[in-house]
Amino acid sequence: MANTLVVAELHEGKVRKSTLSSITFARQVGGSFSILVLGAGATAAAAEVTGFGASKVLVVDDASLKDYVCERFSPTIAAVAKGGFDTVVVTASSYGKDLAPRVAARLGAGYAPDISGVHVDGNKRVYRRPMFAGNAYGTCEVQTPVHVVSARQTEFTAAEPSGGASPIENVTIAAPDAAAARVEFVSLEQGKSERPDLGEARVVVSGGRALKEQFAQVLDPLANLLGAAVGASRAACDAGFAPAELQVGQTGRVVAPTLYLAIGISGAIQHLAGMKGSKTIVAINKDGDAPIFQVADYGLVADLFTAVPELVSELKRTVA
Repeated sequence: MANTLVVAELHEGKVRKSTLSSITFARQVGGSFSILVLGAGATAAAAEVTGFGASKVLVVDDASLKDYVCERFSPTIAAVAKGGFDTVVVTASSYGKDLAPRVAARLGAGYAPDISGVHVDGNKRVYRRPMFAGNAYGTCEVQTPVHVVSARQTEFTAAEPSGGASPIENVTIAAPDAAAARVEFVSLEQGKSERPDLGEARVVVSGGRALKEQFAQVLDPLANLLGAAVGASRAACDAGFAPAELQVGQTGRVVAPTLYLAIGISGAIQHLAGMKGSKTIVAINKDGDAPIFQVADYGLVADLFTAVPELVSELKRTVA
């Protein structure tokens, strides 16, 4: 019977919502699963995931894990995984994508990255993953006794609590990798915002290069009204109209909100790879032949500098 280790991702002392997608994966695999919460302050964060049906919540709370350095985290995860787990899963975030291959190497395990689905047939397990910017899907099987997997948050619905309370067990931190002595955490630069995280937001308002220097001036009022996160195309980020952390696409964040508004975005294949899983897509672009309209559920061919302020005014009137 499968026994899966879900590695939780922490941010500012709390478990990221993206971890719930990994729990969904573990439930789909079947068998039992445990959740590993590691980092400075992990003891308090562990209480957030005790109600999801895990056999155990394993906690590694150590001051040396305050700042993420893979060479300090991966030895402990690998050591815990050797305690009877046949699968290790992380969410395919920047954290997970950096961590999973190192853990796999330590375990001598096969690695299935960025998967969008899993099919279990007895002892056989087939993973589905996107290829060619999401234009095709391939399947793979891992032949090693232990599987390491990173699961796309956008493809696995966030798990709901199942009731009960999993027991919490403290685990001793493993010795860091020898390379840890040569790696120094310098700093983390991130934008502070009152808006929801781009990868976890129910509504995302994204803009393209066409907004130019008026990127924030045009999009912020709409995002504020909708309680939305703000995203951007790579072209808008490369041009300096939006910060790099807002980039949505193949080389940026992959999102699948309930509502995605693409404003002044042409719909290049690289951008579509990051948002076409959205439940409802609304596009505003003055070019009626823009590729974005091929995936949009609703499209408006109009000048965005006129259409967006009118939309904001109408929303304000409706709310009032």
